[in-house]
Amino acid sequence: MGERINVPMRVIPRSKVDRVDAVRAGRLVVRVAAAPESGAANRAAIALVASTLGLRVAEVKIEQGSTYRDKTLSVPATARLLLERLLK
Repeated sequence: MGERINVPMRVIPRSKVDRVDAVRAGRLVVRVAAAPESGAANRAAIALVASTLGLRVAEVKIEQGSTYRDKTLSVPATARLLLERLLK
């Protein structure tokens, strides 16, 4: 498996729209319309981050915090430049 980058993230479920928000307290804030039931908010957050970075959903993984709002995602190192722009 190739090199990966960890991304601290806060997921805010039950938002009006799906969107990647600003960075707050060192975490990428992701708002999703899905409710935090049966992993729906996690799946929506992964899909949104993947889409924003131009990655496949399978390339974005939750490394820690799958049952919490604060999570750590990992993405392939090839997404480094796009990720740095997103985190500014």
